[in-house]
Amino acid sequence: MRKTRGPALKAAGGAKAATLVAVTLAVLLPLHDTRAETLKSALAQAYQNNPQLNAERARQRATDENVPQALSGYRPQFSATANVGVQYYDSSTSSGNAKGTTIPRGVGITGTQTIFNGFRTANQTRAAEGQVLAGREALRVLEQQVLLDAVTAYMNVLRDTAILELQRRNVEVLEEQLRQTRDRFNVGEVTRTDVAQSESRLAAARSSSLAAQANLSASRAAFRRVIGVEPAKLTPGMPVDRLSPRTMAAAVARAIVENPSVTSATYGIDVAQLQVKISEGALYPTLSVQGSVSQQYDSSPIIQKTFAAAAVAQLSIPIYQGGTEYSLIRQSKETLGQQRLNLELQRDGVRANVVQAWGQLDAARAQIQAAQAQVTAAEIALNGVREEARVGQRTTLDVLNAQQELVNARVALVTAQRDRVVNSYTLLGATGRLSPQALGLGVQVYDPRIHYHQVRDAWTGMRTPDGR
Repeated sequence: MRKTRGPALKAAGGAKAATLVAVTLAVLLPLHDTRAETLKSALAQAYQNNPQLNAERARQRATDENVPQALSGYRPQFSATANVGVQYYDSSTSSGNAKGTTIPRGVGITGTQTIFNGFRTANQTRAAEGQVLAGREALRVLEQQVLLDAVTAYMNVLRDTAILELQRRNVEVLEEQLRQTRDRFNVGEVTRTDVAQSESRLAAARSSSLAAQANLSASRAAFRRVIGVEPAKLTPGMPVDRLSPRTMAAAVARAIVENPSVTSATYGIDVAQLQVKISEGALYPTLSVQGSVSQQYDSSPIIQKTFAAAAVAQLSIPIYQGGTEYSLIRQSKETLGQQRLNLELQRDGVRANVVQAWGQLDAARAQIQAAQAQVTAAEIALNGVREEARVGQRTTLDVLNAQQELVNARVALVTAQRDRVVNSYTLLGATGRLSPQALGLGVQVYDPRIHYHQVRDAWTGMRTPDGR
């Protein structure tokens, strides 16, 4: 009996093991289904449809409006007035009394042009332009984060799909193992302990399969949130090592210059310096010119018409305003110091991120090789344990342990390959090069400069360039 049932178990287990290998390779190797979704197409959809990214683009468009608001300080201001009313009068003079009702009315227009205001308009314009440049870099930061989140979500779905399939196949193998163990128990070849061990391991495998299903559901939900569509059949993602520097030192040097977090902090210093000058401008005199024209009518018993025109130059010299202007200057200088320290903080953070991403990428490469070796060794070990169990040199528990080790090794391989791809994109983002142009996504790139030039010199208009 042992000689007939043992080979049957080996054949069943070998078939399941071959199926496991096929499933793993089907997930990890390129597919040729034209309907399958690729990592590039998923990234393109995330770049176009991600609501967080679109909201940040809207924020940047709102920031663009700071420039025409600052430029308005160079332009004249006009206001028109009109008045109409009823006036009753009752007067007594030496020549007699007079009373009656008049209807005074009139129209007028006033124009004001600022000539000098302590260079505040010029500095406010430059500061607004600096805010626009800093905002563009902040937009780049979020673009990189969204693309990295999309890569992570995509690879998590691939990983969890493969792990779920591995766990389901493991359940099938253990169900076959339990069936054959019960058959051997019925003929007296094994004890009740062997059956209980098989039942326990099968229950654990089913629990792992349910946990893998829950992880896959969570990954699919994250995919939908980041990319905007439900995941279809996904093709394997490939690492992007070719886009990153060859050495860690070169990667750090590039990140210090190109990472948008650093460049945004640099523009923040420029804006803070200009804010100090704006605050100091409150101590300068202000010179403006005002012109007005008015026409007044008075319908007394004799209609009177009065026309007036005036042009006035006004010079205002601040002497003391309660100390507010001095407090604002001190406050602006402290903010400038904060921005300079923030730049150093960003540089240190970027440097640390590059070093960490580089180490994780190296570790992922090594883990793939180790996991592949582990899978090969676990397959050989499982076959050997089954052969030894067939002739009575191994127990059922030994076979179950060897089967579990093989499943764990294959899960580790799938996880390492996922980490390999994600970490390569993480390193690219740390250096500041994770962009649709560098990745060649073939999607229309959002250019924030277009909106900026559309609104920069606009004098009037309430509709936005997109028609809202």
